[in-house]
Amino acid sequence: MISAYINIFFIFVLMFIGYILTYKQWFSNQIGDAFSKLILRIALPCNMFLTITKNFSRSEFLHLVSGMIIPLLSMLLTFVLSFAYRRIFHISPTRKGIFSTMFTCSNTIFIGLPINLAIFGEQAVPYVLLYYIVNTTLFWTLGIYFIARDNPQIEQATVSFHLVPILKKIFSPALLGFLLGLCMVLINVTVPDSLATFLAYLADLTTPLSMFVIGIIVYNVGIKSLMLHKDILGVLIGRYLISPLVVWSLGQWISVPPLMLSVFIIQSAMPVQNSVPILARSYEADQKFAASSLGYSVLLYLAYIPLLLKLIL
Repeated sequence: MISAYINIFFIFVLMFIGYILTYKQWFSNQIGDAFSKLILRIALPCNMFLTITKNFSRSEFLHLVSGMIIPLLSMLLTFVLSFAYRRIFHISPTRKGIFSTMFTCSNTIFIGLPINLAIFGEQAVPYVLLYYIVNTTLFWTLGIYFIARDNPQIEQATVSFHLVPILKKIFSPALLGFLLGLCMVLINVTVPDSLATFLAYLADLTTPLSMFVIGIIVYNVGIKSLMLHKDILGVLIGRYLISPLVVWSLGQWISVPPLMLSVFIIQSAMPVQNSVPILARSYEADQKFAASSLGYSVLLYLAYIPLLLKLIL
């Protein structure tokens, strides 16, 4: 548990460094834009490619793939519940897509993996990555599409060009990196050590640059603007109440090993994805809402995780 808290603390530290360096005028909006492109087009695709190729063999993937049914069904159901929630509670039309994405998709690697390792040890890694595969696929398909639709210009372009803009959003560099890694696993191709080392250099940029960008966004938004309102409260309800409850409910009907279900519940109740504020910035969606939701979800997580562990362990 202590190591899990330390990991969350260091994420705060990285965000704070980004904030301070923006205050010191080392970073600017232009640098934030450059960091965003570097993350989304280079670092994150390398990260996803290495994660799948380093942690799975073909036999392991095929043996565990049946366990994906719970995260897949749970996330699709949570997306549906997010649509109902935003209609009932009148979520602002300019942030409907980003709301549903944050309501449903969780931070499964940057926070999820170290916390599960701290709680369950190495035996949890395959189940962590199963949830990660589903979460990543839906985030970079449905999630990124919904975020893009919050921008009226994107929506108009989609109408004009039919499927082409949609396919461009779905087959993002991040998802292509993930799919390439999955193909290599399935055909039993080993990544050469020298290439893996090179890609790791780029992949390791993902977390620090992501948090630097969030720090830049938070500085430009202003600390005083990080006000808790009903839309952010809805995101927190989705992240920490509805998502894990849906996973637990499915686990009562679908038989899976107890450890697998426990890992899935913890993975479903992670903070908002690090990439959401960056994508909001990239697609000119509501980045203030995204940054505030991410900040509150990470902050609340420090108090939430002990309660969750008491309930499931």
